[in-house]
Amino acid sequence: MLRTKVAIQVIAAKQLPEDTIVLGEGYIRHWKIPRGQHVELKFGAFRRHLKVIPAAKLDGMRISQSLAARMGLPSGSPSRIQLRMNYKPATGTLSLGPVIGVLVSRDFPQTPDKPFGTITMFCRELVEACKAQGAYVYFFTPKHIGMSADQVEGWTYSGEWKQSLFPAPDIVNNRLTTRKLENSHEVQRFMRETKLYHSTVFFNEKFLDKTEVFEALQKDESLGRFLPESHSLRSYATLRSMCAKYSNVFLKPARGSLGKGIIRISHLEGESYQALHATPAGSRKQVYPNLTRLYASISSKMKSARYQIQQGLQLIEIQKRPVDFRALVQKNATGKWVITSIVARTAGNQHFVSNLARGGTLSTVTAAVSKCNMNSNINRLDATGRLRNAALQIAKGIDTNIPAHFGELGIDLALDTSGRVWLLEVNSKPSKNDNTPLNEGKIRPSVRMMIQYARFLAGF
Repeated sequence: MLRTKVAIQVIAAKQLPEDTIVLGEGYIRHWKIPRGQHVELKFGAFRRHLKVIPAAKLDGMRISQSLAARMGLPSGSPSRIQLRMNYKPATGTLSLGPVIGVLVSRDFPQTPDKPFGTITMFCRELVEACKAQGAYVYFFTPKHIGMSADQVEGWTYSGEWKQSLFPAPDIVNNRLTTRKLENSHEVQRFMRETKLYHSTVFFNEKFLDKTEVFEALQKDESLGRFLPESHSLRSYATLRSMCAKYSNVFLKPARGSLGKGIIRISHLEGESYQALHATPAGSRKQVYPNLTRLYASISSKMKSARYQIQQGLQLIEIQKRPVDFRALVQKNATGKWVITSIVARTAGNQHFVSNLARGGTLSTVTAAVSKCNMNSNINRLDATGRLRNAALQIAKGIDTNIPAHFGELGIDLALDTSGRVWLLEVNSKPSKNDNTPLNEGKIRPSVRMMIQYARFLAGF
């Protein structure tokens, strides 16, 4: 398919009727757009039949202020914006875009310079990346969704943050941070109706839980070597069985994140057991005379949240602080999974989880592996390659075995002291907050990749 960018100039309504656009002669020849006939202009869910007038010396497109306003584009005159364009002669459709909607959890209209709190810089970065690639992006929350599947209220940035009405997008990147919002009636209806009426594509359309991930990946024999033994914890018998097999086991909330609620259970002398709870302030230790008493203590937690019990691993450490790895895996401009980044995370003092929110620190894989307590130097060789290979295979396994659309995944991996790679968990909403240092005007590869994939999905 031919692809190009076109500079769109918005001019005063009195200079051009709303049902007419002016297009440079070069574009008309390039796309073989029939002269003197009406075409259907498409911009996200917006559609309008209009006349195309060729202009010999124009290198771009002119539209009226009133048409720009209906499309949700900045309509102040003079105004310019660059968008991708393509023409499909079979349907007579002239498409501009892609229109990308980013669904976020909340906004703060009372602080219009920072309407999305800690992720405002990420949103600005997305705006700049879309400008560079000829895409159009806006941001909306569940409360912005109305009864119509054709339009949505949202925010965009053009010198300052402004709210406006926009056509439903071609592509939605679901950045909601809670299952409650994601499963709300408004969001589910919007997803259902925009898919049906406008062929909107949602990616990262749902949260993953740990039980779902491990059960799905167990269906693929080639992934078995990465999976620690893991079960949904539903009874004392399961706890007793796992503790009999392993000197350490981990209990993890099936729907938890950021290391919240994780418990490490260790067998001490005789019949006694220790439970180490991950808390924001550090690890909290409790000792129980036997496993029955420990289970009685944690069973109250299981009434309000499902837990996954997982084989304890002898992870590599740096100065007795556990190390794990976060791989960001994304789909690229041809829809293939690629590794965008992979970093090592070392747990903070007094913590046994490595999340940055719990005081963990970042380093390169090479730096972490060189300092750790791995058994031999041979096992350190090509650790990065083994981690990358595992992350890609796991991402493909998620795609194959879980019926949902994902465009990026945060895959948490570990190396044990023998150099073997293990999967810890998969996150379908990798963090985009201000924990990641941003340089003003610099667009991260992960943001560019997201837009390239959105363009691929929308046919631009």
